Amino acid sequence: MEFDNNKPIYIQIADNICDRILSGSFTPGSRIPSVREWGASIGVNPNTVARSYEILTDRKVIYNQRGIGFFVSEDAIELIRETERRKFIEEEVPQLLQRASLLGVDLKEYIK
Repeated sequence: MEFDNNKPIYIQIADNICDRILSGSFTPGSRIPSVREWGASIGVNPNTVARSYEILTDRKVIYNQRGIGFFVSEDAIELIRETERRKFIEEEVPQLLQRASLLGVDLKEYIK
C-alpha cells in the first residue's frame, strides 16, 4: 500500500478497507485480517491499524467478535456509500465546479 504524506496513515488504511468493501474484496459478514496481520502485510505498526479499526467500528462498518476477530457489518456498503456520497457532494463537487469555472469548461457537455 502506498501512503500519501498529506493524510494520516490510519485514515488511509480505513479508506482502503472501505474501498475493498465497496469493490467486493471484503463482503458483508466476512472476517477481515487481524490488526497484526494487516499491519505486517502493509508494513505499519499494529497500533496504527488498531486506530483505523476503531474508526470503522465507531462508524459501524466493521464489528469485533471478541476472541474471533473483526467482521464486515451487514449494512457496511450502505454506510460507506452514504458517507462517501456526502463527502463527495460537500468537498469534491465544489472543487470540481470551481476548477471547471477557472478553466472555462462547460460541464453540460460532459453530463449525460
